Amino acid sequence: MADTTDEEILSMFREQSTKSKAFTLLMNKYNQRIYWHIRRLVVSHEDAQDILQETFINVYNKLHTFSGESKLYTWLYRVATNECIRLFRTKKQFLTSFDELSEKLVNTLHDTASEDGDKILVKFQEAILRLSEKQQLVFNLRYYDDLSYEEISQVLDSSVATLKTNYHYASSKIKEFMTNG
Repeated sequence: MADTTDEEILSMFREQSTKSKAFTLLMNKYNQRIYWHIRRLVVSHEDAQDILQETFINVYNKLHTFSGESKLYTWLYRVATNECIRLFRTKKQFLTSFDELSEKLVNTLHDTASEDGDKILVKFQEAILRLSEKQQLVFNLRYYDDLSYEEISQVLDSSVATLKTNYHYASSKIKEFMTNG
């Protein structure tokens, strides 16, 4: 049932007798995509696994409230993104600034990179981690997940114009870091 549509999954989820199967289909369909979205934001595999689990617990508990005004995967991204933001804010309580949090993530990135890893890729990820929280979110959703600005608007509850500006600034900062950093 790999070709099961979102509508079929939602319909099955509404029926008590097929709810569990529908949720399994949903997880199988989106697990990897959502994991990598989370992983790019939090870097650490352990944090990504924890957030993925929390995301799917929230999805299971709140899927009945999904209104269908957006695509299911943009709703899933929103739930996952909110969980990432919650983690960032929790960590910020223990750190003095976003810069300190970013520095910790950069150190994690360097620690998890293999010795012969691609230095350009590590530098690119470091450049992304040095962006503001909002710019990171917009850049990752647009660059890696190839979401349209309208879809990102639904995930982040922000105007398309603001998102385009954030993406432009993020791209410029990344280019600057890659050239001079």
